[in-house]
Amino acid sequence: MATKAKKQNILPVSYERIHVECYSGHKANERPDAFTYQGRRREVEEIVDRWYEGGVDPGRPTTNYFKVKTTDGDIIILRYLSLFDAWSIRT
Repeated sequence: MATKAKKQNILPVSYERIHVECYSGHKANERPDAFTYQGRRREVEEIVDRWYEGGVDPGRPTTNYFKVKTTDGDIIILRYLSLFDAWSIRT
């Protein structure tokens, strides 16, 4: 008996621009230390994961992603677009 694959509702991922305070070591905006979202400042306790897209193709600039744990225990995904020097939060 063949089973049909369930149709999944895939919602587009959206991001909202935010202000981020960063550690800058050997490069600018190396990692987020704190960010302000909806008028509330939140500190990053731990970077749980990080990854990037692009960078190899000159037509596709590097985008860095950080999965962070805040001091109040929330897990948040932050994105840094180096071309625009812009941070955003996954909403």
